[in-house]
Amino acid sequence: MSDSVLERVADSSEQVAATLPAGGPAAGRRRGRFRFSGWHFVLFPVAVLFLVPFLQMTLASFSPAKELVAFPPPFVPSTFTLDGYIKLFTTTDVLLWLGNTVLVSGVAIISNLVLCSLAGYGFARLRFAGRDFGFLMILATIMIPTQLLMIPTYILFATLGLLNGLGAAIVPWLATAFGIFLMRQFFLSLPAELEEAGAVDGCNRWQIFFRIVLPLARPALATLAIFTLLGSWNDLVWPLIAINNQQAFTLQLCIANVQGAHQTDWSLIMAGNVIATLPLILFFLFAQRHFIATMTFSGLKG
Repeated sequence: MSDSVLERVADSSEQVAATLPAGGPAAGRRRGRFRFSGWHFVLFPVAVLFLVPFLQMTLASFSPAKELVAFPPPFVPSTFTLDGYIKLFTTTDVLLWLGNTVLVSGVAIISNLVLCSLAGYGFARLRFAGRDFGFLMILATIMIPTQLLMIPTYILFATLGLLNGLGAAIVPWLATAFGIFLMRQFFLSLPAELEEAGAVDGCNRWQIFFRIVLPLARPALATLAIFTLLGSWNDLVWPLIAINNQQAFTLQLCIANVQGAHQTDWSLIMAGNVIATLPLILFFLFAQRHFIATMTFSGLKG
């Protein structure tokens, strides 16, 4: 590949980077301290509204059990205790279930990044018979309620022998219609001249995809990773139906199954919810600037 094509890729990368804070997230935060907008009067109450439930859940995980069943329960516990976390790690296999959840989400993210980017690029750039119809059929699957597909999916998985194992939780997340749609929209926003220049310089279609297009798609890939992590990590209904083996439970199944029929240990459940929620928040904070760049370039702002 000639230097001219690489220079154009670098220029396009700079255009994507221009939507991000110069100097990284820390620089964006430094500049944000000195800028004020009237929208802050609206955004601050909304942010507090979303923050309060998570804060209350965190405080409840450190509360004595007797305070959690009081009415109304105190927002700030009178004494802080680790009883909920101690019971969670000593009476359940939470570490095994956390590892299962990480495995399921990790495989789902990698698979979506590979398969959805390939499919999205094919629908965005390649010309073949039935391309538009096939893409419309994929989009149509988004409109089908998940509950409507559970019985045929269960029968299919039972026939393939995938029930009661991690495969039952992994396979439905190998690729998603939304991921294909997201990557296609992003690829359509990239200038086709870069790919044409690569073809003139002798690149085949695979080289164009991996050496020119994919490096520019990092914001879209980060956004797809966020959505895939949220969906696969929080998936409860389908694993609850398809998995009965406790060795294959995910973290959400763990939290659902520690609720007793007659008595519920709320401090243990709140501790489990904190452990289940914290990785999602950290991952989003790490990838949020790429998420914003994708919304800018893919036209998904509305």
